[in-house]
Amino acid sequence: MSLADVTRNCFQSEISAKQWLGLCKLFIEKNNIHLAHGLQDSGDALSNSVIDLFRTYPADPILQGYLTYALGDGVLSVATFVAALLRAARSLELHNATTLDMLCRIALDAHYSSGMPPVGSVVPVAESQVVVLGTVQDALALLRVAHSMPPSHFHKLASSASELVILLLSCVTDMSQISTAQAMVYFGDANDLLHTLRLSQDVRQVLETFALSLSLLIGDDAKAAREAQMIHTMQMTLGKGDILGSNPESDTVTCGLLLQGFISCRAGDYGSGSGQEVVALLVGTLRWTSWAPNVFYTQLLVAALSCVAQSSPKGTQGDSYFMWKSFVIGRLPRILLMFEKTAQVHGHTEADWRPALHTAVSSLLQRSDLLAQCDHIAAQSEGTQPGQENSGVRSFFRELLHQLLAVGLVDLAFAASIDPMIANDNSARLQTEALEQGTSLEGYLDSRLTEAAGEDARALLDRICHDVGSHSTFAEVIQKRFTAHTKTLDVEVLSHLTKILYSHDIALDIVSLHIKVTDLVFDALEFLSEYDCETVGDPQTAVSHLGDIVLFVQLVLGRFQISASALKRGDKVLPTDYLRSTATIYRLDELSGENVTAFNAWFKAIFDSNSEGIDDTILRSTKPKTLLQISATLFSQAVVARAEGRIDNETVHNGISYFLGPLLNWTLVGVVKGLLVELQQRALNAPHHIEVMQTLLMSPSCPRPVLLLCSQNILKLISTKRSQVVSPSLQYDLGALRKMALRTMGFNHNEPPATGDEPRPTAQTAWLDLPRQEIHEALALARARKAPHIDVSRCLAITPPIKFLHLFWSELSVAASLGEVETCRRIATSVLAIPRASGPPLLPIFMHNVLPLLITTIEQQQPTEKTMNTELMVAIVSSSLTAAFHVEWALQTVCDEHRYVLGQPSAAVARRLATNLRAQKGSPSSTSSIILQRLNSSPSFVANFPAFIMDI
Repeated sequence: MSLADVTRNCFQSEISAKQWLGLCKLFIEKNNIHLAHGLQDSGDALSNSVIDLFRTYPADPILQGYLTYALGDGVLSVATFVAALLRAARSLELHNATTLDMLCRIALDAHYSSGMPPVGSVVPVAESQVVVLGTVQDALALLRVAHSMPPSHFHKLASSASELVILLLSCVTDMSQISTAQAMVYFGDANDLLHTLRLSQDVRQVLETFALSLSLLIGDDAKAAREAQMIHTMQMTLGKGDILGSNPESDTVTCGLLLQGFISCRAGDYGSGSGQEVVALLVGTLRWTSWAPNVFYTQLLVAALSCVAQSSPKGTQGDSYFMWKSFVIGRLPRILLMFEKTAQVHGHTEADWRPALHTAVSSLLQRSDLLAQCDHIAAQSEGTQPGQENSGVRSFFRELLHQLLAVGLVDLAFAASIDPMIANDNSARLQTEALEQGTSLEGYLDSRLTEAAGEDARALLDRICHDVGSHSTFAEVIQKRFTAHTKTLDVEVLSHLTKILYSHDIALDIVSLHIKVTDLVFDALEFLSEYDCETVGDPQTAVSHLGDIVLFVQLVLGRFQISASALKRGDKVLPTDYLRSTATIYRLDELSGENVTAFNAWFKAIFDSNSEGIDDTILRSTKPKTLLQISATLFSQAVVARAEGRIDNETVHNGISYFLGPLLNWTLVGVVKGLLVELQQRALNAPHHIEVMQTLLMSPSCPRPVLLLCSQNILKLISTKRSQVVSPSLQYDLGALRKMALRTMGFNHNEPPATGDEPRPTAQTAWLDLPRQEIHEALALARARKAPHIDVSRCLAITPPIKFLHLFWSELSVAASLGEVETCRRIATSVLAIPRASGPPLLPIFMHNVLPLLITTIEQQQPTEKTMNTELMVAIVSSSLTAAFHVEWALQTVCDEHRYVLGQPSAAVARRLATNLRAQKGSPSSTSSIILQRLNSSPSFVANFPAFIMDI
């Protein structure tokens, strides 16, 4: 029999702590237990006999009582128990948060009740500093474990572990006894914790002091040499660990980049509006990171809150808060519902995910900093102070919880346990009004949208925008009505619908979060292609209605940067290029066929003083597509005729008046852009062009889509040096145009954007440097533990892919030299392995075109830099290929997508990479050999890519 058997028998027989300790003392006395077990004293054996039972009986109060009694009796010292606890905590079998927290609290309570200083309590008075530092190292390991576990109301393990670390570090008084090698190990542990964990301020402060002391002890030369040696050893050791990265359970980078992509590319194939594709990316991320369900949900929700906390409130530059609120509260719960259903099809059960979501939601309450920032931005957007009574601003967390409850991801019992007031929440006014009228929310919104017009429509859309719970239904209503009225060719109803959408920016954003706006554009294009004005009774009204549909399509294509020359549904393909080329100004001899006939007829009808105006005949005989193509040329020729004196100013303005009415204002996007092109070609020395453009743009009847689509080009033109020397005697006001453009883009004209949004004389340089700025900002946000973002599509529109990837590597290399290899790995994986709706896929370009050149460059570097960059290269290659593998699988499984969305199959990319590395293996390139060796050494990587199995 052993002391462990005595304790187990006493526990199972429910013997009291006093009786248990008496039996243990008797057993120790008779068996001289400290010699039999090779332990320093009986306290170790006593501690271990109880701690071992916690593995089977987590957080048991009887076992807690045993330890508390033994500590109070004095037979078990606090120092002995702390050392035993920290050694045992390294075992995975004891990694139960509540149990570990209980054990920590037992030790802490015993120390505080003793009234003794840490030296003499948590460590013996005469203990060697080498032993104390070993105990500190165990405590740091426990701190890491504590931060890897989801927070909960039922324990405060992170806080308890931090207290122990602080007490133990206060006992480190003399480090002269330890070697430089030992100091490097301790320094590495402390430095890693400081850079990877969200520590409380008190423990961070003592750890920074500890790390500084070690750094001074080590010295710069020894530190650099040791670091290089450790990395080199890690590289050359096979099978001693995996290369795919740790994927720590405190990672806002991976999910933050994913969510930012859902928003910035929301109109694309992998944006928020694409249901199944978004779910597939979540499934691929889950498989790549290997996170448990509770960790995955926690990371996702924390990243979502981080994005909200980083957003800009209403009334400021950017004004992104409403978009993020609408996504996180209105869209994300529905995406998660689809995700859970997909996960259940592929092996996970509801029992896996519902408790996981409960844990994640509960953990949000521990992030009071994020919740407070979300509420603060909400209050700023509403023009109130956070916490102000009767402010009308609801708690962001309550709104999120309410929507999780509404879609069925959590039940009322759980929601009420988190927020007892949730059952009394009556903020869904539209839903309440629908119930009062005995109809569904969908039916209610459908009828209201049909009836509302003008200010009433705007007021209705404002109410919908503020009622986040109605957003999904609103988007469904819009989509159904588009489809239905396209089939019936009901131009009046579809015109009404498109007009209220293009007149209300936020409403269009809401729709884009929930459905693919390209589906709406396809319906509208189909309507335009099939509708025939020749057969209608009132062509003027019909053309005006068609114009609203044209303006809607132009706005969506421009605002969401939909660059496809055609949209496809099934076998049907509809072109979009004719809507992009409306600014083209033709020479008269370039016009042919129906275009030249239409031009002559329309010029005479509009810009001829003897004309009787626009009659039904010309409207019936001219296709809307033709009118779009010739409108810019009509204005160009009219301005030339005015400059040459062939027509007078009154005639020009009479013609302009036609284009400011609903009959023709839908052609103005091309007209204004065409005028801007000619102004640029003439270096602004074209007063008649500016006068005409100002008349069009400053008119109250100029459609808002025209202003939205042309304002940026206006600012580019009038912010050049040439605009500063225009004669003030000319009858136009560039300042007024500038103010109008800034106001349209959401800026206060007294506070113009500092960079990027309003081009200045140095705008070309700033524009070309944008990719570098994007990378810098992403790394800075990740460094600050915020959700980073890189608009890769925008960068590739400025910089060729190979040049961008070289720039990307150089910035990552600098960051990695500062100890941020993990951050670089995750950002690089997102850039290379997450598909985008536009731009060339970067994964094969990086692996086949850029990587060989980088290897050549690395070969020329100094040993320390070479080692660090080789390790970074291995991390990026392994992680991005693995992520691509899982994303491909998810897209094929969830979406039945068999296209190579990343350019080439990941397996093909890996095979070619392996061949290229082996081809260089016998060459002087040691970098290629190390990369190949490191990839070969990873069992999980080789399992996915057998091409890297080591040559025998």
